[in-house]
Amino acid sequence: MRIGISCYPTIGGSGAVATELGKALAKRGHEVHFIVTDVPFRLGAFVEHVYIHELDTTTYPVLRTPPYDFSLAALMAKVADEYQLDVIHAHYALPFAVCGFLAREMAKRDVKVVTTLHGTDVTVLAQDTSLKEVIKLGIEKSDAVTAVSRSLIQQTRELFETDKPIECIYNFIDTSVFRPQVGEKVRSSLAKPQERVLLHVSNFRQIKRIPDVIEIFARVRAHVQARLLLVGEGPEYSGARQRVRELGLEPYVEFLGKQDEVATLIAAADVLLLPSAKESFGLVALEAMACGIPVIGSIAGGIPEVVVDGVTGFLSDVGDVTKMATDTLRLLQDDRLYNDFSQAARRHAESQFHVHDKVGEYEALYRRVCGI
Repeated sequence: MRIGISCYPTIGGSGAVATELGKALAKRGHEVHFIVTDVPFRLGAFVEHVYIHELDTTTYPVLRTPPYDFSLAALMAKVADEYQLDVIHAHYALPFAVCGFLAREMAKRDVKVVTTLHGTDVTVLAQDTSLKEVIKLGIEKSDAVTAVSRSLIQQTRELFETDKPIECIYNFIDTSVFRPQVGEKVRSSLAKPQERVLLHVSNFRQIKRIPDVIEIFARVRAHVQARLLLVGEGPEYSGARQRVRELGLEPYVEFLGKQDEVATLIAAADVLLLPSAKESFGLVALEAMACGIPVIGSIAGGIPEVVVDGVTGFLSDVGDVTKMATDTLRLLQDDRLYNDFSQAARRHAESQFHVHDKVGEYEALYRRVCGI
């Protein structure tokens, strides 16, 4: 099949999943066309059967801002016609599903639009009443819609009062990339042999509850030698640095900034901290489990659909840093328990979220909407 993919190019779960999906589809022999504003950060080196169509907009004095969305829709239609695309897969309702709808109307061929909802396109953008009906249009005009968790499906139905069929296709992991042991060299450069390593990876937005991450670490550090690795950047970054200074934790906390390739960093940790207030899926939790790293997380959104409480990690109510710190210490101070959780996490990632299985589900969906 010939498949177009549009996604955000920057760091984040939606862009990572969309890019990995495209690469996996290409390895299966499909022709994949990324129609984007910039090259996706996870694309990396040349991949056979993958083509990039990057948007080049022109500014006009009469317009206050460049018409990116309309230009992207026009580019989608052009690529669909020129390369005879069967499907345009939009990752995010806004702007990509809406652009896909416009592209389908403009294209000379019968191209289908599949939209995948990743989370903030529903849970955050829909709070803006000026955008809500636009997002709903993109969802309802798609030929098929998927979401990355059952929790997100429920939220979408409630927010938009829509009866549009939405299929759950979970995010996935390449367990040959995210696996135990790949972080051994990195770990030796980041921590002393006797130190335990706690990790948090995010875009440092308020809903990620970075102060909770730091508080959990402070409580753990009071009992065991440990270091905290903070990976990512965003609006809460400077506040996190200030809080670390206030608690006197600077010698034990590493701010590593944005990292395109995180497998070795994740595998270098002992525990992943994910105390989010909202999380449609929690891709980093899956990446950690694939590396055999237990997760300390919150009972929020799709996290309980990824992390098995008491088996691959421990889950707590949002904001319950006392329990999260206690659970972390339970794992770090009991080698047998830790090894049980580590092995269970790896098995769960392999059996329930393997890339080959999930890509197969998307292939079946494409064929169904195309009538193949």
